[in-house]
This record gives sequence, C-alpha cells and structure tokens, in this order.
Amino acid sequence: MYHALWVNSYLPAALPALEKLFFAKMEPHARVLDVCCGSGHVTSELVKHGYRVTGVDSSAALVEIARQSLPFVQFHIQDVRWLDLAGPFDGAISTFDSLNHMLTLEDLHAVFMAVYGALIAGGLFLFDMNLEEAYAHDLHQWLVDIRHDAVGLARGLYDTVTHTAHTELIWFTQRGSESCWQRRQSVVEERCYEKQDIIQALQFAGFRGIEVHPAVEICTDQGFGHGRYFFSARR
Repeated sequence: MYHALWVNSYLPAALPALEKLFFAKMEPHARVLDVCCGSGHVTSELVKHGYRVTGVDSSAALVEIARQSLPFVQFHIQDVRWLDLAGPFDGAISTFDSLNHMLTLEDLHAVFMAVYGALIAGGLFLFDMNLEEAYAHDLHQWLVDIRHDAVGLARGLYDTVTHTAHTELIWFTQRGSESCWQRRQSVVEERCYEKQDIIQALQFAGFRGIEVHPAVEICTDQGFGHGRYFFSARR
C-alpha cells in the first residue's frame, strides 16, 4: 500500500528542492547512496541523472519492488543505523521524511554517524524531515486511493506530548471474485524533532556546512512543504 499511495506523489513535489540542493551540486557519474530508498521512486530519478546509485532500506518487501523496476541498481537490505557497504560515496540522500522513522535521538545519531562514515571527505548529505507543524496539519483527515482491484485509506494522528505521529493504513485488495476482498491494517510510527536537535546530531556525527531550507520556500506545492525542511551537510 505504501508504494501504491505515494509512488507518484512525493517526487513531483520534492523535485524543485532536489534539483537545487542535490542534483546541481553533484558531479556527473557520482557515487550516490540512497538511504531508506523504499520502493525506489527517488532512486529512479537519481539513475536518470547518471549517478552510480546504491540503495539501502530495512524493508525487504520494498527493496524487492525496487529491484524489479531497477534491476541494474545495487540494493541492500540493512538497518541504516549500522551500514555495511562498499563505499565511499560522493553523496547521500534520504527523502520522504524517512528519518522521522527513527524514534529516538540516539537512533538518529546512529544514522548520521553511519552516513558520515560512508561518505568521502567533502561528500554531500541531503535529507528532509517533518517538524511539528507538519504533523499538526490535516490531522485525522483520510487520504483515499481507489483502484479497480484495491482501496487504500491513510490518516495521520499526532501526540503533542510524546511528539510521536502515527499513520493509520487500511487497505482492501480483491481476491479471486468481485465479491471477495481482503482487509489489512497497519500503523506506521514517526517522531518529530526540534530543528536544533537535528543540527546538533549532525554536528555530533562530524558534519559541517550545515544548511536548513524550509520546503515552502523551494517547492511550489505548499501542502507538501508545510512543516517539511531539507537539511544539507558536508562530511
């Protein structure tokens, strides 16, 4: 359901930011690490730009989708807090607020240190994260995706005390006959951090030249950009 709901929504909205903050700064044929690559919807754009791409994600199911559409790309199923890859890489990118899935500051520190260790000196790291205003936006509203053989629903819930967000997913898929549908349900948890906490975690890992860019100032889709920030840093 993750792939079906968002495969065609994130990239068009994020592309202005990716063009300005990453593509314009990377050399042709650079080695790029796609951190939390998921089903490969951003990986494919990296390939189009001519980069030599390696993707890594902890979800075997999503990596399998990515491998089917991009069989010539190296994908690895790993916990991004402890990367074991044949680097180094000229740049690294993590998109679609994937790092909000790190539920403790210690986990976020670990990811930053792992990415730092995978980059060449001066290597660029770009990622986006949602801050609290993003999670408070459109609370409890259902996003509905209807297809001839599947129906998906998603909505966000946010706890202002624990700073955790839960995306509730419900989907129905047709099985066999028109009258037989299978129901599945899942909850995806995220956590939001203060901007300064993210910056300090990058500094703790050794990154320098840290820049913070509000997505609303770069992306034309204001709904997409609300509360989303792009962070860039150099090893």
